[in-house]
Amino acid sequence: MNMQVRNLFETSSHYFERQAEKLVLEGYRHWTSGFETGSVIPWEMAWTIYTQELGLDKAKLALAELSHFIRTLHFCAACQLKAFPYGSMHICREECLLMGLISALQNGDDTTRDACLDALVTGSRVAEVKKAAQDYAQIMAELDQVLLPIPHYAVACVLSPAGHKTFH
Repeated sequence: MNMQVRNLFETSSHYFERQAEKLVLEGYRHWTSGFETGSVIPWEMAWTIYTQELGLDKAKLALAELSHFIRTLHFCAACQLKAFPYGSMHICREECLLMGLISALQNGDDTTRDACLDALVTGSRVAEVKKAAQDYAQIMAELDQVLLPIPHYAVACVLSPAGHKTFH
């Protein structure tokens, strides 16, 4: 069963056009691609997006925390991180969970935060990833890049056996 993101997140179809969501999702996609390919080109592309959207000084702060978060998640993930190509209007399970995690941290939703962490990370490394995610979520909030709240039921849908599909 495929769902439209606007139905899943109860917001407009322009969810990924919002600056905060775009930065988090595209930042994740570019940084993950850099790890997968061993190329710095995706990281340079992320740098371009962040500097265009935030300016040089703010981009430095945000990308430092993004880099640390994705590196930590990469080494602590329960399974290989997946991502759609940059700019895609689709979103995979890991991307949903990542967006849910950052949103939950920024919006004080401990239930959704814990569900996302449990699904993304091996049990012994949850605290490590949680700290890195908190630091990234906090710097993004300080830069006025706060994601819309993602309800827990949306994350539960992604985690259900029927939810292991692509959302678009």
